[in-house]
Amino acid sequence: MATLALLALATGCGEATIDQLDGPFYDGDHRLVHCGVNLDTSANATDASIDRGLDRAAARGETLELYTHDPGTSVPIARIERVLAGARERGLRFVTYADFAHDTAVGPGLALSFDDTFVDAWTALRPLFASSGARVTFFVSRFAELDPAQVAELHQLAADGHDIEAHSISHQNAPDYVEAHGLQPYLDDELDPSIAILRAEGFEVPAFAYPFGARTAELDAAIGRRVSVIRSVDYTYSVIQSPCPR
Repeated sequence: MATLALLALATGCGEATIDQLDGPFYDGDHRLVHCGVNLDTSANATDASIDRGLDRAAARGETLELYTHDPGTSVPIARIERVLAGARERGLRFVTYADFAHDTAVGPGLALSFDDTFVDAWTALRPLFASSGARVTFFVSRFAELDPAQVAELHQLAADGHDIEAHSISHQNAPDYVEAHGLQPYLDDELDPSIAILRAEGFEVPAFAYPFGARTAELDAAIGRRVSVIRSVDYTYSVIQSPCPR
């Protein structure tokens, strides 16, 4: 279903459910720009909608992309437990964005990611991830604000098999920054150093997530020369137009 048709559905007939979107479902088409759906309480994705998304991934052999932020604060831990259990019950494999980048992701699967700098909260979920057999991706912004213990936690998460990726230096809205300062300053100030600082720590970093999912084709092209996979977002509601290219 086309994006414009989905927006019409959301506007005219209430919210769409996750399974009615195409953006957050990866079907092996080697796309540069992926799209995730927000699990945070504020994003209004219901448990029923999430379940329908997991059902679609299992039925169609796709990988569903979901993301969240601060476990226990922006999203209940019970919801994360439900999503991981739902993936296992449906036989979905756990996929990271490095898997997408290396073309090793084969559905049906679940790509769950966490954004920003909530490293302590992410680390607290290590037992849950281990008991679920889950591998997830952490898109890290504001790396310079992390203390040495939190940097060590990121390395522990990576050692557990999780994926550490870039999410910009200071979490600026990329199109707004480009409009105000130009494309090259965004690359110099926000993108390139966010990749470099993680690579200096030994992380591979083949992926980048846009803050707020905000993107343009110009940004996609420039960032796509630096990483293999970019994550934007898709919405089940019509508060703002989805930046997802599908």
